Amino acid sequence: MKKLRTIRNKVVKATATAVILATLSAPAAYAGAAEDRGVIPAVIDKTTSSVVAIIGKPTDSKKVWQSSRYNLAHGTGVVVRSNGYILTNAHVVKDMHNITVVTSDGKSYTGKTTHYDEESDLALVKIEATGLSAATFASPTDIKVGEPVMAIGTPLSFTLRNSVTYGIVSGMERSVQSKYQLIQTDAAINPGNSGGALVNLKGEVIGINTLKYVEYGVDSLGFAIPIDTVQHVLDHFFKYGKVKRPYLGVELGESWEAVVGIPSGNGLEVTYVEPDSPAAKAGVKQGDVLMAIEEAKTRTLVEYNEALKKFLPEQKVKLKLQNAAGQKVAELTLGEDESSATSPEQEADGSYIDADQGKTHIGDSHYGWSMKYPAGLIKVDQSSDGESVSFADSKGEFAININIQEKQSVDLSPLGLLRKLSDNQYGNTVLEKQYVEQEPDNYAKLIGKREFGDQFYQVRAYQKADKIFYITLAVKSGELYNNSFKRNSYNDLLDSFVLSYDADNGGLKDISVYQTQDTVTTPYGLMFDVPAEWSGSEWGGGLTYRSEDEEKSLSVQVTSAASGDTLKAWANREESRFTDRYVADYRKVKGAEETEIADVAAIENRYSYTMGDKWEHMHVIYLIKDKYKYELITTYPEDANQEEMNEVIADLKKSIHFPKEATNPSLGFIQDEDDLLDLNRTSTYTNEKYRYSVKAPEDWTGGYDDESGSDRKTFHFEGGSFTITADDSSDLQDEVNSLEQDYKKSAETDANYKYTVTDEKLFDTDVKKYATQYKSRNVPYTQNEYVFEKHGIVYTVRLRLNDAVKTDEQWKRLNDAFFTMHFKDK
Repeated sequence: MKKLRTIRNKVVKATATAVILATLSAPAAYAGAAEDRGVIPAVIDKTTSSVVAIIGKPTDSKKVWQSSRYNLAHGTGVVVRSNGYILTNAHVVKDMHNITVVTSDGKSYTGKTTHYDEESDLALVKIEATGLSAATFASPTDIKVGEPVMAIGTPLSFTLRNSVTYGIVSGMERSVQSKYQLIQTDAAINPGNSGGALVNLKGEVIGINTLKYVEYGVDSLGFAIPIDTVQHVLDHFFKYGKVKRPYLGVELGESWEAVVGIPSGNGLEVTYVEPDSPAAKAGVKQGDVLMAIEEAKTRTLVEYNEALKKFLPEQKVKLKLQNAAGQKVAELTLGEDESSATSPEQEADGSYIDADQGKTHIGDSHYGWSMKYPAGLIKVDQSSDGESVSFADSKGEFAININIQEKQSVDLSPLGLLRKLSDNQYGNTVLEKQYVEQEPDNYAKLIGKREFGDQFYQVRAYQKADKIFYITLAVKSGELYNNSFKRNSYNDLLDSFVLSYDADNGGLKDISVYQTQDTVTTPYGLMFDVPAEWSGSEWGGGLTYRSEDEEKSLSVQVTSAASGDTLKAWANREESRFTDRYVADYRKVKGAEETEIADVAAIENRYSYTMGDKWEHMHVIYLIKDKYKYELITTYPEDANQEEMNEVIADLKKSIHFPKEATNPSLGFIQDEDDLLDLNRTSTYTNEKYRYSVKAPEDWTGGYDDESGSDRKTFHFEGGSFTITADDSSDLQDEVNSLEQDYKKSAETDANYKYTVTDEKLFDTDVKKYATQYKSRNVPYTQNEYVFEKHGIVYTVRLRLNDAVKTDEQWKRLNDAFFTMHFKDK
């Protein structure tokens, strides 16, 4: 299967989306290569000073316990201005912080991404330097298929920076999973070459290396961003600080020919027109075919994007369209596409690339241990609970494992601790075993040699309360272990292990995995933190996270904003719905407060309600971003620790952000069902077996019973229910007697239980009505129960509503539903 890969390289750990793990074969030399050999050294000498190496830390290692000073990523850049502006690929710096730039003369500079455009895959990195050698750009019209080119970059390893490969321009105007056209080349492009220069034999940059094809049997298929796109993006970067893209407000679909690559005169079909967009205002309709923008043909999406490069927002353009009625021209004023405006997230543990610079010790603040941290020690593995962590020497000479066993006997003697070490030593040769009394911590020690191979090891066991800490050193060979200098250095590292953690020591690196917050990444472009002990689930298109006692929760709902809707109008509607739902004595509203969260306008409100037993609070955050509505509701009981909940809410607000890369590319329109809700609309439920139908409000839920013929049907809504029970085998009087016994028993059990019985004429038959108002578990409610017979079937209908939600409107809706019941004879 063919795969396109970007070609930034990670030094230690590769990500599937950014790295190729195999080096592909170099291309065969083309016929004119010999004539160019004398020119190549001079071209390299002219251009290589404009090419730099870029190295940094991937953001997937920003958490302290996941990071390693050896977990690095690198790419390449091209100097475009002598005062320190360097062009590279957006995907190189997207997941990178602590950026360091190394120029061709070996000087290092701290870099920062200043401009970023994911759509073109280009970005600018700025370093504080002057007098740099800026690259010379070729004229876009001078680039020809077949001309010799060289790719300059930093393949595979940072030590290979400014490597040069040679080939030709294999093709132009390629459409390869990119927004714009690309140059194809057979010059070898390897991992780490991303952002490097593709130059001609004049020493001019004709493109920026970005992609390569990866498939078994496919060689020399690389791609570069052509210089006309590079110049377009750079021009916008320096003029506007971003790429200003025109916006039409349409979704377009390619023809079959365009998808498979067959030349065709077909245009792009308009599959969706966004309301109130420039296209909609100009009369563009779904089903129209876009043939051209001004004189530029639009047979493919890449051609469409290339055509839009010629225009800016607010400019007027003519669209040539075709539909069943013939051809037409629509003139419109372009809007501005804000969806592609993104900035890379650049968090740093320090300005220098080695985030552990100055860290001389390493430890775990939660379990309370620490030890020396030499520069060559690499943390290679750590369990999710932090009870086990492994280190390796960068030269491969030794490894260290720290393992913690909890819930052990708290009063182990020296003998008991030694015996712990003796477990699992079968077959190994024990060379030394003793209990060592030493400040600050005593320990048991065992030195041995593995049964197979030449590996030597030393294990030490420490006890702290009910925990035993095992630290194991494994040395690769006897030659290393028996070297007195090496053995002294190993022992010095082991001797530095202590059962304490000095939080005031700035040179101590904390690798504790224990955390109070978990970060949640949603497919809706929203990220936030929740308490680590809360568990999450998805239900009904929303996300819910609950505390261990299930009394506190956070629910997140994401829907699309209707055309013309505003944050304030939405928040006001939600407040009105809440107040309409509850009787005044059973609700409280703090009132909407306008604020800003993650640089996005937001509104906060707090609602409180009770059914009569205990009060519940809901802190609600409303945000609208990129035409999506985000509603985050934190719910907690009255008796919860208010200070703790304030902290949970404050942490939530601080953690909210909207990284574009987190958005699922397939995310589309999500209907807010509340926008369609009509409280007066009903739907008919029909029970064929028991020969009745009823019209219930559409917002009531119908339970989980069989729709086709269950003898019991219940509709639920907040604080109430509507239940119909049908029985075709019992006698009406028997049912009445049974009900009367139940009511009498309840009244005898509780003197506060009061009910009345009346006879009424409903549905052209005699009906027995039982009415009661009672308080169950401090929740007051009103209930009416009706028993009657129609066409040989006995029906019992119960209407129940908590007083907290017994508004006039809700009580009327409940009774109206009852009176819509219709019965039919056989």
